[in-house]
Amino acid sequence: MSDLPLRSQLAVALGRTAAKMSRMAGRGDGSVIGGRIGLRLDPELLTRLAKDRKLVLVSATNGKTTTTRLITSAMTPLGEVATNAFGANMPTGHVSALASAPTARYGVLECDEKYVPMVLRETGANIVALMNLSRDQMDRAAEIWLLAGKWRRALEASPNSHVIANCDDPLVTWGASSAKSVTWVAAGQHWREDSWCCPECGGPLDRQDTDEDSDWACRQCHFRRPRPDWALKGDQITGPDGRAFSLAQLSLPGRANRSNALIALAVVAQFGVPPEQALPLLSQVRSVAGRYTTVEHEGRTLRLLLSKNPAGWLEAFDVLQPAPGPVALSINAQGPDGRDTSWLWDVDYRILRGRPVWIAGERRIDLAARLEAADVSFTVVDDFDQAVMAVPPGHLDVIANYTAFQNIRTRYGRVV
Repeated sequence: MSDLPLRSQLAVALGRTAAKMSRMAGRGDGSVIGGRIGLRLDPELLTRLAKDRKLVLVSATNGKTTTTRLITSAMTPLGEVATNAFGANMPTGHVSALASAPTARYGVLECDEKYVPMVLRETGANIVALMNLSRDQMDRAAEIWLLAGKWRRALEASPNSHVIANCDDPLVTWGASSAKSVTWVAAGQHWREDSWCCPECGGPLDRQDTDEDSDWACRQCHFRRPRPDWALKGDQITGPDGRAFSLAQLSLPGRANRSNALIALAVVAQFGVPPEQALPLLSQVRSVAGRYTTVEHEGRTLRLLLSKNPAGWLEAFDVLQPAPGPVALSINAQGPDGRDTSWLWDVDYRILRGRPVWIAGERRIDLAARLEAADVSFTVVDDFDQAVMAVPPGHLDVIANYTAFQNIRTRYGRVV
């Protein structure tokens, strides 16, 4: 930090002070306000803080916070790692993360999809991990084909960055294919409704799924799935050298987290951390910024699941307790959520049939209309605590989108 110009040192110091005051006032962890003040005083602060570090950018529509946490855990044998662990994934959060760990030689930064080109340009990140792209907050982040095109141009302009990319997602593959150096990872694509057409020519994509492998190819042009270097089948991982490893001990539930773990293993392997060393470290991660954690309240055990778009809801359904376990759903539509809730109609809620379902949140009526169309029985409550107390003592799965999730965490106890 002493190598920074005086102006940058002042920007870091004032940013830390603002962050501390924000935490004392109970307004969050201070990452955003601290970084915002730092960048206001020194617009080149992110570039200066990133200098001489080995950085990883992690981006996706879903799973980037969890994958960032997994990568960071697996990199601990290398020494201190700077990271934005609580999801402040724009340049303000990146500045705060790097400033808070001035001596860390490594950094793992979750990056909002929209900001990948800007952050890559300013940091020259060594590794960029790209996992999936699906519709999400289109009133803020734009159409996902446009995002993939921006990734493509940014990677072409950053020839020294190595890319770890999920070749099972055609949009990610297209966005990453301009990079000079790519490790292809077959991490799966569970939500496919946004990738039936070829991003190269617009033609139809043909898919083939077998017990042994998945494949896709454009019917009208050369664009097709690359041969993967890493692959996931069930809970078994195969690495580039043909060795197989098991994810059976992974603490985080569901197939999405097995995919996240595969990406993490591919990333840390680039830094010389082998799977046999990384896997026990991945298994130590049990919750991420409250996701998948459980809280106790009045004899009820609430498990908190964050789902903010159709693909995310599909993954949440994958880890529900077996039917007829109860479920509480909460939907808001504030700025961080996206104002438009029409995406609810893309989610197949029929899996909830036969379960006791309660719905809450600012847009509970929108959700009620969708569940009624899916022939799912439900109870609308004005306050989320009504749903909790209506459930007999025992387990309750809670699925909420971003601001509703944060409200529930705050109300019942914030757990990292």
